[in-house]
Amino acid sequence: MTVHVPLSVLDLAPVERRAAPGRGARDTLAASVELARAAERHGYRRVWYAEHHSMPSIASSAPAVLVAHVAAHTSTIRLGAGGVMLPNHAPLTIAEQFGTLAAAHPGRIDLGLGRAPGSDGATSAALRRDPSAADTFPQDVLELQDLLAGTPRPDGVQAVPHALDDDGLPVPLYVLGSSTFGARLAAQLGLPYAFASHFAPDALEQALDAYRRGFTPNGRPGALTAPHAIAAVNVFAADDEVTAQLHVQAARRQRAVGLFGRGRVPAGTETADDDAFDAVADALLEAGAAVHVDRMTRLAAVGAPDDVVAQLDAFAARVGADELITAHGAPTPAARVRSVELVGSAVSAVRAA
Repeated sequence: MTVHVPLSVLDLAPVERRAAPGRGARDTLAASVELARAAERHGYRRVWYAEHHSMPSIASSAPAVLVAHVAAHTSTIRLGAGGVMLPNHAPLTIAEQFGTLAAAHPGRIDLGLGRAPGSDGATSAALRRDPSAADTFPQDVLELQDLLAGTPRPDGVQAVPHALDDDGLPVPLYVLGSSTFGARLAAQLGLPYAFASHFAPDALEQALDAYRRGFTPNGRPGALTAPHAIAAVNVFAADDEVTAQLHVQAARRQRAVGLFGRGRVPAGTETADDDAFDAVADALLEAGAAVHVDRMTRLAAVGAPDDVVAQLDAFAARVGADELITAHGAPTPAARVRSVELVGSAVSAVRAA
């Protein structure tokens, strides 16, 4: 067995269901630091955080702030947004945020860009998001690319500080997506592409094929000379298969309630440490939620470390990914850190053999 591609981590920044009042987000931020430290110790390439809004179970509504916090507590690992939902923001604002991050942590900052709102309609309105903003996503990516490279706009406005490293290269941009739209855009712009196959796997192979076939180097600042495709995959690594499967079942329950449990979870059980939550979740799964949950998350590597590494290697080879970003879905912060450590140690052992 040979581990062919680099591994990275997507930290979904989950707020623990049974967190003490006022402690949920604070504990999540501390857990994100520990997860990134574990990834750094075990040779992962990068850790990314995704922009979500108005979701009490996720604490990554401000990726730039989260990146700054974690970067201050780590030393070498790359950190970034995976991604910023660009239609929610002016390109200048994002260029300033990530230019500041790059100045504070040179050579360590990534910027992934998505076209989705990362929220529902009401939240989008509260963000002052223009409903048509997604239509200008390609133009906004180009504007952001120029701003990050220090190119002033036609009106003379520029992003300060610039996001250039010691070699004069800007913060690297990645186009994110779950369809062929983003794949074709990334190919046209000569940018790396990351597919959200950890929750939307249906179009993965079609999108990666479109990306590779259409990739065109264009010489713009930060553009690539060859395609770089990243695929996301769920990971449940534990010391033994039984524990890993228990973690899978806990994640299925949590997702079932998150997607289909509104109004069906008895008061108090969403935070109680008892069997009521599991009972509601199991009823939802049996009533049909399992079909949706399992389809969304069917790309997963599960088991003891060596088995997980073999599954990841086979998946990367099958889809032709140049990098995998792993979403560790165990139900507790300690178990997620353990999953990161187990996989990293197993990969290191394989590469050293």
